[in-house]
Amino acid sequence: VQLVESGGELVQAGGSLRLSCAAFGRTPSIYAMAWFRQAPGKEREFVAGISWSGDSTDYADSVKGRFSISRDNAKNTVYLQMNVLEPEDTAVYYCAAQNARVPSRDLSSVRFWGQGTQVTVSS
Repeated sequence: VQLVESGGELVQAGGSLRLSCAAFGRTPSIYAMAWFRQAPGKEREFVAGISWSGDSTDYADSVKGRFSISRDNAKNTVYLQMNVLEPEDTAVYYCAAQNARVPSRDLSSVRFWGQGTQVTVSS
């Protein structure tokens, strides 16, 4: 499975972005999907995850209420809607397909990674 992210760009604080992750190859519908992010000098961290069926989601406390994850299995695409962005959200965002049907916050659960897309939030 190849994962290709898009949608990252420079945005002002308080603004919104929607990231997309398109999957190619064997159908990703059997995997839970997640978004992680990594800021300069920091470890990669979990942001949001969604089950293979789309009926279960999980969010990091830092983004809960501001970000929303969704998936369209017919299009093999996962989305991350990001609202009320803060400078602290600046990072490279990575899409991930996980070895599970429900999302996990554990990095070791990831089977496939995307190449990442840069999100920069200016103050």
